[in-house]
Amino acid sequence: MDREFLTDLFADFGPVTIRKMFSGYGISADGINFALALRAGLFFRADEVTIPDFEAEGSKPFQYSTRAKTVTVNSYWELPARLFDDSEELVQWARAALAAAQRAKVKTRPKEKKATSKPAKVAKKAAAKKRSTKKAAARAVR
Repeated sequence: MDREFLTDLFADFGPVTIRKMFSGYGISADGINFALALRAGLFFRADEVTIPDFEAEGSKPFQYSTRAKTVTVNSYWELPARLFDDSEELVQWARAALAAAQRAKVKTRPKEKKATSKPAKVAKKAAAKKRSTKKAAARAVR
């Protein structure tokens, strides 16, 4: 799938951003990635709300192989092939995928910063540098 094909495919959905990602493209709307177009196919973001729809269509989650094992990414599921010919239903699935991505974004919280403040770190470094300078000066006097 190339960029032009994907642009046409999502034309009825609305404006999307298509960026190079892995071996294909990441597709996003409103700054939220909701689909992946890879060599293996087109995968939509899914969660506990939408996975039953994919299962009912016989779709499978995205998988890739490493040297040691096959990894299953349960958050992206293959788009049923029949939807490539039904733009109205594709739009519904794309909206559901975007909603799943938005729900996932709400669940993830930003990492909390450590309790150590920056001024304290700077002060520690300055004190360490001062000690090493004093030691060097003491050695020079000997």
